[in-house]
Amino acid sequence: MLSGRRLDLLDPSPLDVEIEDIAHGLARVARWNGQTKGAHIFSVAQHSLLVEAVSRAQNPNLDRSWRLAVLMHDAPEYVIGDPISPFKAVIGGDYKPVEARLLHAVSLRFGMPASWPASLVKIVKQADLGAAYLEATRLAGFSEKEAKKFFGPAPRLDAIKERHYLHPWGAELAEKRFLKRFFELAGDLKHKGKA
Repeated sequence: MLSGRRLDLLDPSPLDVEIEDIAHGLARVARWNGQTKGAHIFSVAQHSLLVEAVSRAQNPNLDRSWRLAVLMHDAPEYVIGDPISPFKAVIGGDYKPVEARLLHAVSLRFGMPASWPASLVKIVKQADLGAAYLEATRLAGFSEKEAKKFFGPAPRLDAIKERHYLHPWGAELAEKRFLKRFFELAGDLKHKGKA
């Protein structure tokens, strides 16, 4: 990692996970294989912020620690990238154990449960699909009918937030905004030596 940490993909240690590495990597990983409108890629960091915003709109009383989990749902992609769904279908589920071990390490590192409860997984999935619908129709050239077929109905997100989150940012801005939101949600983790 850029921080100098070495991460074992077969047995990742939470002690080798740094939020700065995650933010840096996710801000440079393209969603939709880079096939989006705009001068910049639409990064996984920006997607993660959008998913967290959608989850807040869908679940206004969601606990701060669970909002942190929503934000971090794609954290393993700072190491493994974001393969597009058709490619994942071709290779099968062979990548899933690596992804799960990375998420386990990230979760432990930042005080989240090692295994997320089914209710949290459902919230993440619902918000992720909602964000994918918005990205597909606003950035990736999908018709609304096609997006609804793949991702379900459009989520409710006010027009101001939608414009803000769906205009691709440069990598440095995406990294900065991801870190800012992480520390807003993580609270005093940094002061406890966990971040």
